[in-house]
Order: sequence, then structure tokens, then C-alpha cells
Amino acid sequence: MQSDERETPKQTSPRDNGPDNGPEQENGPDAGQPDTGQPDNGREPGLTLVATPIGNLGDLAPRAVAVLRAADAVLCEDTRVTAPMLLRHGISARLVPLHEHNEDTAAPRLVARMQAGDKLALVSDAGTPLMSDPGYRLVRAAIAEGITVSAVPGPNAAVMALTLSGLPPHPFLFHGFLPPRAAARAAELAKLRAAERAGLAATLIFYEAPHRLAETLAALADALGPRPAAVTRELTKRFEEVRRGTLAELAAHYANHAPRGEIALVVAPPGDEAPEAEAGLDDRLRAALASGESLRDAAALVAAATGLPRKQVYARALELRAIT
Repeated sequence: MQSDERETPKQTSPRDNGPDNGPEQENGPDAGQPDTGQPDNGREPGLTLVATPIGNLGDLAPRAVAVLRAADAVLCEDTRVTAPMLLRHGISARLVPLHEHNEDTAAPRLVARMQAGDKLALVSDAGTPLMSDPGYRLVRAAIAEGITVSAVPGPNAAVMALTLSGLPPHPFLFHGFLPPRAAARAAELAKLRAAERAGLAATLIFYEAPHRLAETLAALADALGPRPAAVTRELTKRFEEVRRGTLAELAAHYANHAPRGEIALVVAPPGDEAPEAEAGLDDRLRAALASGESLRDAAALVAAATGLPRKQVYARALELRAIT
């Protein structure tokens, strides 16, 4: 989308480089510019990743505005989302859609533009690009061609959720969205449990759609047990909410109180209770078999619930059958 007029970057005022103003500035075209401690991105050919607000439009950084204003084009997921944000800040820029459906085909053309001297900025609909958003394949392609890739940091829902959760901040593992279908989600959670049994002890961060939140919390409770967790919703917005409790408690709450808005979910790392799934394996298998499930189906159900490898659960089921 091309606006009728194109703004040019504002020039900053020269700085007195006297002895009380920090390190002496280099000579050249940038001499006298303020030293912000960050590279002055956006004026040289290449790609700049620009973090944008996750709710409060006042969170767009001044340097982000300058980079977006200087860009030959702004790559975005949805022009209908990005255009109003740019307009609010008086930025007139050409918007180029870049999303999961066109990134593979668009990347070579965009790389060619940067090789020809264009300055491109990449934004997502909200937050930091590439974090559960498009852009990774373009970044890889640009790096492979020796193109400069830089970033303007800023809002990120996952990190903000982590800091507000009251749970251990490091190490953490950002997973993004779990699969929407129950079987695929259970398989993914089984992989996480396997990693934890192998020694991973990290706080987990997920994104989730509001209509799936209660179902996902219940699945997490089944797979991970009674862990502390926090649901953060509408971060930086008027109705920001942080609700804390166990996974089961949160699942019950949101089953009766349908949430709205953008959601980030934080789950505590395994504690001393981590072996609970293994310790209760026999009881779970006996209950599944007593309900009429076949040996194979019982093993599959218990493996999904505990996160244990299906082969391990099936082997234990065979042992139980042999001794009963």
C-alpha cells in the first residue's frame, strides 16, 4: 500500500562532544549524532526487525518510529493492522504483506531488493517479529546472502507474561501455540514431558486462543500434574489480567468464565513432584484396563495423560497383565 506522500527521517540535533558528554564520537557523516548505545538501524540497506505494541499503542519506541519512517518498505502480516499504527505516528510507508502463506515465494524477491540497496523493516501484527509470527525464513535467506539483519527491541507478550507470572524466570522455554487438535497436542506434551524426564527444568510459556484456553489448561494438567501456572490476558491494555493458580484450578475457572483477548500462559517447571506420573503409572493402567480398554488403547491413553513414551507404558502394561 503506497501513501500519496512519503515522509523522510527527521534529522537529530548535533551533540556537544565536550569532555563531560561521554566518549568522543567518530568522524564521518554520523559525527555529532546522539550516541544511544544502539546501532542507528534503518539507514543502510538491509533488514530491520521492529517490535511493535502488543496492546498499548504508546509502547512504540522512538527508534522504531525512526526506522519505520526511513524504510523503503514495511513488511507486515496484515496491512489492515499495521496501517493504522503507522498513521497514528505520522509514518507514510509502502506496506508489503509477508505472512506464512507467501513468505517462501516472497523471500527471494525481497532479498533481491535489499541487494539492490533497499532498506526493509519487518513488523508483526503485535510484539516482536518471528516470535510465533512470520519472518524466520526471510531472515535466514537474508543472512545466507550476507545481508545485514538488525533489530529494534520492544514489546513481547511471552517475556512480559513471564515477568508477571511470579514463576521462576530462568531458564524458560517459549513454545508458542500447542496444536489445536487433542491427539497432536497430547503428542507434543508427551515430548515436553520426555525432555523434563531427561533433565529439562524450565518454566514453560505458551500462547493460546481464548476459545481453546480451558481445554488446553486441562490437557496441561493431565500431562504435567498439579503445577502452579499463570494466565495473562490483554497485556498492556485496559482489561489486563493475570490469574494464578494450579493448572487444574485455572482450567476449571476458564471452563466457567470464557476469556477474551490475547493470552499468554506460563507454567512452572517440574519440582519434587515430577516423578508422580511414573509412580502412579500402575494405578492409571489398572484403572484404564478395568474400564474395558484394550491393552494397546489403555497404554495409549495413559501415555497421553502422563507424557511417558507409549512404548514404555505398553511394556509396563504387558508386565501387569503377566502378574495378574
